[in-house]
Amino acid sequence: MSDYLVIVESPAKAKTIERYLGKKYKVKASMGHVRDLPKSQMGVDINNHYEPKYITIRGKGPVIKDLKTAAKKAKKVFLAADPDREGEAIAWHLAHMLDLDIHSDCRVVFNEITKDAIKESFKHPRAINMHLVDAQQARRVLDRLVGYNISPLLWKKVKKGLSAGRVQSVALRLIIDREKEIKEFKPEEYWTIQGEFLKGNETFEASFYGVDGKKLELKTEEDVQQVLARMKGNGFTVQTVTKKERKRNPVPPFTTSSLQQEAARKLNFRTKKTMMLAQQLYEGIDLGSEGTVGLITYMRTDSTRISETAQQEVVAYIEATFGKEYVSQEKRKEKKSTTTQDAHEAIRPTSTLREPNSIKEYLTRDQYRLYKLIWERFVASQMAPALLDTMSVELVNEGVLFRATGSKIKFPGFMKVYVEGTDDQSDEQDRLLPDLTEGENVFSKDIIPKQHFTQPPPRYTEARLVKTLEELGIGRPSTYAPTLDTIQKRNYVVLENKRFVPTELGEIVLELILEFFPEILDVEFTAKMEKSLDEIEEGKVEWVKVIDEFYREFEKRLKIAEKEMREVEIKDEPAGIDCEQCGSPMVYKMGKFGKFVACSNFPECRHTKPIVKEIGVKCPRCHEGNIIERSSKKRRIFYGCDRFPECDFVSWDKPLARSCPKCDSMLVEKKLKKGVQVQCMECDYKEEPQS
Repeated sequence: MSDYLVIVESPAKAKTIERYLGKKYKVKASMGHVRDLPKSQMGVDINNHYEPKYITIRGKGPVIKDLKTAAKKAKKVFLAADPDREGEAIAWHLAHMLDLDIHSDCRVVFNEITKDAIKESFKHPRAINMHLVDAQQARRVLDRLVGYNISPLLWKKVKKGLSAGRVQSVALRLIIDREKEIKEFKPEEYWTIQGEFLKGNETFEASFYGVDGKKLELKTEEDVQQVLARMKGNGFTVQTVTKKERKRNPVPPFTTSSLQQEAARKLNFRTKKTMMLAQQLYEGIDLGSEGTVGLITYMRTDSTRISETAQQEVVAYIEATFGKEYVSQEKRKEKKSTTTQDAHEAIRPTSTLREPNSIKEYLTRDQYRLYKLIWERFVASQMAPALLDTMSVELVNEGVLFRATGSKIKFPGFMKVYVEGTDDQSDEQDRLLPDLTEGENVFSKDIIPKQHFTQPPPRYTEARLVKTLEELGIGRPSTYAPTLDTIQKRNYVVLENKRFVPTELGEIVLELILEFFPEILDVEFTAKMEKSLDEIEEGKVEWVKVIDEFYREFEKRLKIAEKEMREVEIKDEPAGIDCEQCGSPMVYKMGKFGKFVACSNFPECRHTKPIVKEIGVKCPRCHEGNIIERSSKKRRIFYGCDRFPECDFVSWDKPLARSCPKCDSMLVEKKLKKGVQVQCMECDYKEEPQS
């Protein structure tokens, strides 16, 4: 018989913790939540202070029975669920089911699963924090009131299986608004002039800046010709040389959001995958003779704070590995936004001494890559700034001004370990200029005018959307991955080239919500609601009051929507072919895994077939057919006319619906090693590559 019972969420965590605590402790897993609101009904008593009606989650009976038996045998029960709102709520539900006093010191929290952290946390058990529980309850009730009231309306007026939620609706709106911006975008012409210059045998590049000391924008070819006509010969005078030392500071350790963004940029991971791998690293990995060890701190956080102990360890590591000059000498202040929750540390390795390569053999390829990213970012965050020698020069010919900049890394500092990625993937590297002095002459080897067109804003990638939601104060670290998952599962958006594109269904649902429930889609309103949930957690406001203020207005809109929301019939789109079995017309249907072709004589005839994907572009050759996505025998995607063999148009590059602004021919999306580039099929028009 064990003296103490400890309940955590997962078996992996239980195994790690039990090894640290010793024989007197038995550690069991609740396998996540044990109680929740029922799926079959609202489960919230609106007339009784929004009292939630909790039931045991289906399939959890044996787990609860096992925990009750173990609890009766133990002298004391400790609830050690995750250290956040969700974990606090799980502990509260467990306390109710096991008849534990929520005011007793039964709750244990730790930010990392290491021997020292676990042992220390058991020296300071506390009561369950009801402010945290209330904040989680408020979010759950709020989302239930929204979802279980709007969703049935959408089922009735549009189609079964739809849903609407606070955060997912705002995310959908951002994607659709961006799509409108792209469709309405009108490219504008502009020009640049690049110059290749010579000093002795050394070449360097400079860009046209302006005339007579003033910046000049080149909008037409005529503007360019006027500039070129003004210049005489190929001799240029070095007008100014400015040399500076520039300091570049490292970025702070990861928060959940910055980890999701950087894993998408550098490792090509989806948000859901990043969180799954981070959970595995947090809960513990078997390191052979060392046993199972938690490798990173808790992965749901929006704080960049780190503990004194962790800082001391990493500083000693940097000094021993790279030298004293690589240790940061300044105490960096954490930048906190008004929405930052500071309950946890940043995401960091539980020990800097556990270098990625030293444990590589025990990790899967993806676990290793994510751990390495977290380790490098943390170590770099405590290192000295990089120093760059920068040089900028101005070259003049008859008042025509060209500018060139160069930089050289003088001292790498943190860049020796890690450099943050960017959405446009530009790398910091040496861009050297020859040693130039004011008043000397250089010569232009080549002057190259280039025509450009302004680009529409890019569609959202997962990383960019997470960043935008965070900047707007919408959602929390734990909500981003499930939100993006839901809007894809509901077929409101699809991912094309790793970017979100709204579907017709998504646009219909958004239009209805916007008409009848505008506050759900109001960015400021949603961010304000997040702030209210934070205030509940801090004990500043009662959760029932927050819910009541929202619901009173929401209920009025609900009654209007029930009367006035129009029915939208999403008609089955004809597929243009007849059923091979009964001769009836075939139609496009939407299934769990996307579109397919089915017989319109269903249920009498159940014949279905997969479809080739339409891309919404007319054939540029016959002008009658539509371009569809096909697959070669080797499963390589290509594009062709659906009137084949009458029309033999094919392309490896994806055709686009918009025309070339230069010659009006078709534009295609050409895949590059890093991202895609839009270019014309006929002329030399190209757009800037998108990562």
